Amino acid sequence: MTKIITVITLFICSLISAQTQFEQGMGKAFGLWKEGKNSEASAMFERIAAAEKTSWYPNYYVALVNTTGAFSEKDKTKIELMLTKAQDALDVEMIKDQKNAELFVLQALIYTAWVVADPMTNGMKYSSKVMEAYAKAKAIDPNNPRAVFGEADYQLGGAKWTGVDTKPLCAEVDKAVELFATFKPETAFSPKWGLERALEAQKGCKK
Repeated sequence: MTKIITVITLFICSLISAQTQFEQGMGKAFGLWKEGKNSEASAMFERIAAAEKTSWYPNYYVALVNTTGAFSEKDKTKIELMLTKAQDALDVEMIKDQKNAELFVLQALIYTAWVVADPMTNGMKYSSKVMEAYAKAKAIDPNNPRAVFGEADYQLGGAKWTGVDTKPLCAEVDKAVELFATFKPETAFSPKWGLERALEAQKGCKK
């Protein structure tokens, strides 16, 4: 009996230790990202993903760091490398789980980054995929603020060329802002981003 208790105690201690290491690693990676050290943050998230295969967060943030970085990058070769890395990391988690709205939101964002990088070449290729990914995200979780806002924001971005009525889209932005206000992340590492951009879009709608 003593041996069993010892084994259980050691097992619990190892779980606590592993959880602490995971949390510490994630915290350090977020710190690097906040400092603008995107490459270092991405590498840290990649190492955590390799060690902790049961959590979708590390690969998610590998993808998010590289995707958001691609929006401000001008070098097309670097953009391609970043978005390929992002897609590879996201694919790992997509294979495991097709019912996570956040993964589909991020997929839409990756496609959007391709469009922004080269609208003439990629606009026709990826626009329908962007909308499809957001539709899947909303089907899984209709109240996900990133899904609601992302879909509206993408269409607002193209409104000057498509000539679509922006009033319904601005109403969706308003809805997203309200959803952000009530959104409660499941964990400390759950996605929380998007509100600032939604508020900017809301201001733009009122001009």
